[in-house]
Amino acid sequence: MATAQFWGTGRRKNAVARVRLVPGSGRLVVNGRNFEDYFPVATMRMVVVGPLKSSDVEGRFDVLVRVEGGGVAGQAGAVRHGIARALLGVDPNFRGTLKRLGFLKRDARMKERRKYGLKKARKAPQFSKR
Repeated sequence: MATAQFWGTGRRKNAVARVRLVPGSGRLVVNGRNFEDYFPVATMRMVVVGPLKSSDVEGRFDVLVRVEGGGVAGQAGAVRHGIARALLGVDPNFRGTLKRLGFLKRDARMKERRKYGLKKARKAPQFSKR
């Protein structure tokens, strides 16, 4: 018989994280690497483990993550969102806590697209009168 697995997809900026929670010892693996190696900055690690700490399941599940796109901060936010969504499969009663702390909210802020005739999204070339 297969063990219970809980899936969640998290998104932030251009980053997409596919998160799988498996009953285990509490290890976090991101893209085949150790969690501490993938997110060397302590604040990023705090962002990622926020949903696990708030729902008191830290150490009960192995978290296996596949994340791609975006930068480090966007990926950390995507992983957090995916973990929070996967925790709803573990116990639907976590919804109140996770929602109150904002872990289930999709942060829709994206980089604005570049427009033709401009250097960046809004920066115009230098104007010369003569």
